[in-house]
Parts: sequence; C-alpha cells; structure tokens
Amino acid sequence: MSKAPQKPRGTQDMIGEAAARFDHVIETFNRVRKFHGFGRVEVPVFEATAVFARSLGETTDVVSKEMYEFTDRGGDAMCLRPEFTAGIARAYIENGWQQLAPLKLAAWGPLFRYERPQKGRFRQFHQLDAEILGAGEPAADVEVIALGQHLLDELGIADDVVVTLNSMGDPTTRAAWSAAVAAHFAAHRGDLSEDSQRRLEANPLRILDSKDARDQALVAEAPQIDAFFTSDAGQFFEKLQAGLQASGIAWTRNARLVRGLDYYRHTVFEFVTQSLGAQGTVLGGGRYDGLIGHMGGPETPAVGWAAGIERLAMLVAEPAANPVQVAVVAVGAEAEGPALHLLNGLRRAGIAAEQGWRGNLKKKMERAGKSGARIAVLIGGDEVAGGIVTMRDLGSGEQVPVAMAEAVAAIRARLAGGGLKG
Repeated sequence: MSKAPQKPRGTQDMIGEAAARFDHVIETFNRVRKFHGFGRVEVPVFEATAVFARSLGETTDVVSKEMYEFTDRGGDAMCLRPEFTAGIARAYIENGWQQLAPLKLAAWGPLFRYERPQKGRFRQFHQLDAEILGAGEPAADVEVIALGQHLLDELGIADDVVVTLNSMGDPTTRAAWSAAVAAHFAAHRGDLSEDSQRRLEANPLRILDSKDARDQALVAEAPQIDAFFTSDAGQFFEKLQAGLQASGIAWTRNARLVRGLDYYRHTVFEFVTQSLGAQGTVLGGGRYDGLIGHMGGPETPAVGWAAGIERLAMLVAEPAANPVQVAVVAVGAEAEGPALHLLNGLRRAGIAAEQGWRGNLKKKMERAGKSGARIAVLIGGDEVAGGIVTMRDLGSGEQVPVAMAEAVAAIRARLAGGGLKG
C-alpha cells in the first residue's frame, strides 16, 4: 500500500481556531489600513529571479540559500517570492506608477523561503505589507509606523509589543559610520564569530545584528551612528521622533538595529515581543529610498513594513466564533425548496443562518440548539401548504406561525429584541 501524501516540511494546514486567528489578523488589517488610506496592491506570487537578486543582493542568505527557484518552460529563471517589497518596486517601475505618487499600498499573501522551520517561522509563510512610495518626508515614516501601531492596538496585542527605532542616516552618514564600524571590528577580527568574520568583508554593519555571545562585547563597544549624522540626517531623525510623539506612539531606541543593504536610508524600526522566544519581531520595516533607482527605475523615496501573519496570530486572543443566529429546519422533501429560499433570504439580509441536512426532526432540533442559534424556523408539509413557517424561540420555547413572505422581517425584528409575533 502506498504511503499517504503529506504536506511539505515547513508548511501548515489550518482549520478551526488556527484558521480563525489567521482570518482575524487579515480582516483586522484590511479594516485598519482603509482608515489610513492604504489601497490594495496585488503582485505575482512568482517573479523573475533577477527581481530579488537585484533588490536583495546576490550574496544575501535569502538569494544564495533560501529562494525557491525554478526554470520555466521558456527557459527563464523564476522564483517564488520571498518578500513583497521588490515585487511592488518592480510593478511601480514597469507600470509607470510614479505618475500616481505618492502611493500608499497594502498587500498580504504567501511568501516562500527555504530555511529551518521553527516556532512562528515556516517555509511557506504569510505576511502583511504596507508601503508608501514617492514620499520622502519624515511624516511618511510616522504614517507607516502609526498604521502598524493601530493594527496591533486593534488586535489587542500592543501591550505585549515594544516599538524599537534607529536611523541609518543619509548616504554620507551611512558611509562614514560603516567605515568606522568596519575599522572597529577589523581591529578585533580574531575575536569575532565565524559568521561575523565573513560579514566583516561583505557587510560590516550586519555584525551589529549578531546574537552570538562571542560578538556581544565588541558590538557593545562599536561606534554609534549619532556621531556621524550630517545635519540633514540628524534633522530627519528628530522630525521622526517628534512625529511619533505627536501621534502618541511610544518607542525605545535600539542603536544596534540595522539594515545591511545600501539602499536603506534613515528610519529602521521593529515591533518586538518577548512572547515568541528568539523570533520576537512581529513587524519591521524602514525607509529604502535607494531601492527603486537601484532596480533601474527613477530615484524614488519609499518607506514600508512587513508583518508575519502567523506570528501575529499566535499572539491574538482566540476570536469569538461567528454565532449562528437562526437555524432553518426542514421536514420532508416538499419543505426543502422553501427552506433553501428562506435561508438565502436570511443571509442576504445579514442574518447568520444554517440548516440541518440529515436526521429526523428531533436530531435536527438538537443540532439547532447546540449551534447557539436564538431562533429555529420549522418548515414541514403543513407549513408549505399554508404558506407559513413556524418560528420558535430556542430560549423560551415559545413559537408562533409567520407568513413565509414576512419571515425574514419577523426574524430580524425578533433578533433586534422584539417579541414573537405571528
């Protein structure tokens, strides 16, 4: 006997509470992003490999080790998207969206990275994404951070999350700081971890991200960016902080928070929790003014963030179940058509309704009671002949006949607090 098929490692099947949590995060995001004026954007799940190789860098772990790559039938190198931003930047360039700038865009969906699965981290995972393209003012950075804060407030998890903040400065600031950091670590090369020794050659700022105990003392002594701020970079960071304060957003400074790629400028931020162990960042982003120009488009300021849906779902309280308000109980073949007609009318009127498909009247009524419905609507041969339904209050047991044509209005009135009226 052949072995039953199994899901790929690092993926997940969801149903019940897990699926409800997942839905709750997405529904909350879609509701909140509309308050902030972020419109929906859709980009392909797969792109040319060059899109991400160019945006993320050939030597990054994502590109060199983690992307799901394939050659299509036309011989083109393609990959499943590992993140949203590069695809959105590609779409911005290709479709001439600079004519619409500034653009406030939001997306959500699956992403793919081949890495070791662990708590809150999968090979097929899902993210929320928010971007502002074509706005270089600190107010845009405040706007995206405020969206993130509002989302976590609405999800009920903001008290468990800390906003951490830093600046990468402008290109002049970053170049001077990076050189000083590289010189600091080069003087202690032999004391660095193996990963940090490799980073010293390719991207010394990434050493500041190291969690290796061998690097911690050297990281603590590394030069901080504040000493290298140009006037413009310092003013940008001050305006950002003032904007966050005016928006009522609390934050803490993390002078070691960095982004390794050169196109990141000024603001970098993360929303961090202690509830998920080592993988504590639930939302993170920053300003990437150099990306679109780096990809061959017009020089375009941009800022945005991404948030892991799975991680957020692990933090939210179990969502309340969508209660069934009305159970439609049909008895006999002649009642099935009228019952379906009523069921459709109730749902289109915004009333959550279900029906029982199998069993006798007793079994159907038992299931109606267990569903949590407040009202059961009984339709049998006598009701069909008389053009009525029987409406029963499942709390009191009281029941009355109601004309079929008036059933939806009568049920709505009852759910709103009125009595049973025939």
